[in-house]
Amino acid sequence: MRRRAAVLFRRTVRLATVLAVAALVASPAGAEGQDKVIRIGFQKYGNLILLKGKGWLEKKLQPLGYGVEWKEFPSGPPLLEALNVGSIDFGHAGETPPIFAQAAGAPFVYVAHEPPAPEGEAILVPKDSPIKTVAELKGKKVALNKGSNVHYLLVRALEKAGLKYTDIETVFLAPADARAAFERGSVDAWVIWDPFQAAAEVATNARTLTNGSNLAPNHQFYLATRKFSDGNPQVIDAVIASIAELDDWAKDRVTDVAAELSPGIGIPAPILEIALKRQSYGVKPLDESVVAEQQRIADTFFYLGLIPKSIAVATVVRKPAS
Repeated sequence: MRRRAAVLFRRTVRLATVLAVAALVASPAGAEGQDKVIRIGFQKYGNLILLKGKGWLEKKLQPLGYGVEWKEFPSGPPLLEALNVGSIDFGHAGETPPIFAQAAGAPFVYVAHEPPAPEGEAILVPKDSPIKTVAELKGKKVALNKGSNVHYLLVRALEKAGLKYTDIETVFLAPADARAAFERGSVDAWVIWDPFQAAAEVATNARTLTNGSNLAPNHQFYLATRKFSDGNPQVIDAVIASIAELDDWAKDRVTDVAAELSPGIGIPAPILEIALKRQSYGVKPLDESVVAEQQRIADTFFYLGLIPKSIAVATVVRKPAS
């Protein structure tokens, strides 16, 4: 009886092994692909959340044996921190978060950028505020998300108005908290980006002291960890190609895009249309002029003591041939 049971057990093991090998032979890419993924950080507003919904990237990566894991972040600074600690491989942010991240030693590279969208960020004041110019912000409380893309807009606007950064009282708040403080009157001004900018303009009739025009270009950058970019250039190329396809689709479909984004963001589609009309499209590699613009931001922040050391932006830009 024991011998018969042993023989039956060995036959069962052999059969299971044969079936497992056959399954691997039949679909080797799929089996391997389950272990190979690119982890992408996205925010509730922007092209990556649209790309997530379309599923185009998954199809493009399938022949390479890669899948996608999507992770949501409330803004650029925490997304860059996730890149820094290696919990994501790829993401997007405005101009300022990468500056702070590079100064902190984060091992990332700039992969690509979208053209400037200077009207997509602004300094707002309440509709009945006596403040009419940026110069009148002296001594006032100004809310902003520390290290976000609007940080540089504030610095440049103050500089143009003849004020120092220390002439105002900065109040660092995330967008939702800043909106509440703005409506309560706890702060005198709010520096914010779209779509929160558009929402405040419509809901509270907030006035714009200035936007980024002739002050801050307001680029969106696509970023990757250096390790993933160097080790998987074909995957990075596929991601950028998918973003380019998404750009081509979205640029003339403002109404459709607003309808897709509205449920996830919790902002009505008509308000999102206002923001989307201020957005730019046309992803491309960084050229010398864009690198120079980022370097000016880095130099400004170092001079003001906002970052602990001088950095060279060009050293963390992905080479086109890589």
